[in-house]
Amino acid sequence: MGNESKDGGGASLTLLGASRTEVPGSPGEAVLEIFENTHPGRDYEITFDCPEFTSICPVTGQPDFGGITIKYVPGKLCVESKSLKLFLFSFRDHGAFHEEVVNIILDRLVAVCSPRRAEVLGEFRPRGGISIAVKAVYPG
Repeated sequence: MGNESKDGGGASLTLLGASRTEVPGSPGEAVLEIFENTHPGRDYEITFDCPEFTSICPVTGQPDFGGITIKYVPGKLCVESKSLKLFLFSFRDHGAFHEEVVNIILDRLVAVCSPRRAEVLGEFRPRGGISIAVKAVYPG
């Protein structure tokens, strides 16, 4: 896993505002940065939508296209969106089945910000005549 920022105030946010940012080579190299939730006593939902998600089939090496939607209710910490974007982009050359991709994303989100609730939905375009949708939820 990458080095996640544990600074509550956001002073350690290194990707936001950087003039040059490279896409990590793999999800394991990607850093998900976090910042302090300014309303930790309130339940509210944050939604991220990545309609142009790409990964690689681990068997054929062909690209898989789809969309990833992430919804979560933050606890004390929130995920910074640019670091999330780079994390999602890091799957472009990563070989994994759709089920694994969705669970990797949920596991990383939970590991870095400990949300009250979270859901990751992957809706993958048809290949071979069939589309696949995978949803993983936390807790549960």
